[in-house]
Amino acid sequence: MTSIKNLLPEKLNFTLDAEDVDAAVALLLKPENEGFSVLFVKRVRSRNDPWSGQMALPGGKREPNDRNLKQTVMRETLEETSINLENRCRFLGTTSIQLSSRKHEMRILPFVILLEYEPVVKLNKNELEQFVWISLKQLTCHRGTVRTAHGRTPAYVIDGHVIWGLTYRIVEEFLHAVNQ
Repeated sequence: MTSIKNLLPEKLNFTLDAEDVDAAVALLLKPENEGFSVLFVKRVRSRNDPWSGQMALPGGKREPNDRNLKQTVMRETLEETSINLENRCRFLGTTSIQLSSRKHEMRILPFVILLEYEPVVKLNKNELEQFVWISLKQLTCHRGTVRTAHGRTPAYVIDGHVIWGLTYRIVEEFLHAVNQ
């Protein structure tokens, strides 16, 4: 079981902005049953999306009008899920900047955010088709591998949901930081 003490910012980085980062994602934590759950979303299938049909974390590309990456993650999360990160949320920190293996020039900053309420998730159906909350305990118990076009790769496989690639790397770094 992970306590709030294990989620304190000293276990994470705290970067609000980085010049060379193109996108930001939200690792949203919701207190639940003596632990925490993470929100995962499933992207719609699209020829223009390198992560088409995959499980992901809410977030997206930085826009020229975004003051910093925190604003990017807040805007993208609101657009995709209707979750407003300006209210009753605590930004706990960031994990390290991740490089996309699908778009090698893309650099992504993951924000870790604690929700202090039960959000109503309303998906932007142009971008996302499904969401699921998965507990940290389930994630740690369901590490495995899946076969992809590139061979076998580490993944979480939970109730038919396959979380691999960039999202898997982000979650693994977070779990390592909180000793899961």
